[in-house]
Amino acid sequence: MQVYLTLKYTSMNTKEIREKKKDLKLSKRQRELIVGLLLGDGHLETQNCGRTYRLKVEHGSAQREYLEWLAKEFQEWLLSGWYEKRKGEKLVYGFTTVSHPAFRFYGAQFYQNGKKRIPPLIKKLMTPLSLAIWFLDDGSAKSSRHRSLVIHSLGYNRKDLELVQDALRHFGIESALHKQRNESLRIYVPYEGARIIADFVQPILNEVPAFAYKVENIKPKK
Repeated sequence: MQVYLTLKYTSMNTKEIREKKKDLKLSKRQRELIVGLLLGDGHLETQNCGRTYRLKVEHGSAQREYLEWLAKEFQEWLLSGWYEKRKGEKLVYGFTTVSHPAFRFYGAQFYQNGKKRIPPLIKKLMTPLSLAIWFLDDGSAKSSRHRSLVIHSLGYNRKDLELVQDALRHFGIESALHKQRNESLRIYVPYEGARIIADFVQPILNEVPAFAYKVENIKPKK
């Protein structure tokens, strides 16, 4: 994949950036992507007590192709494209959007007292694209021998994840909560539901083939 950089606004002064922000509006697709990202590895930051937020996404070098694809999806919201930095011995790739009131709704939904949560409205907010992004962030095959999937939902409590299970049923996906040795919970999706998730993910894999391994075991039954 070609290296992707957005340097569109770097020569703008503060006033020009402020004027440009006035024209920014989240598309339906971007809203769906935000829900998936916030369920997964993305997070929102505010520096003015929630009046505006900015979206920040970071991934390791193995997910660079995916990060570049996401950056392109939000290109008009970025001042200087995606970045590369070193954390210890690891290379990290990421991007940060401009701070904007458009993200305020998602800040209120996904954060409570500064801690991330599953929104009570998740059944309404989650779409096939949102679920696909969450799976690409935090999902995997259960093992190389199984045709089932798991979402590593660390940080969410049982009440949060029961809301997710109800939202998944809206797509015809049944799931179970499996407790890990460290007492955290992850979402287990048997084969029939895994096939649905694989279908949701496929349009993205057509553009980001490096992630195809995540669903390579989910093939039609013979």
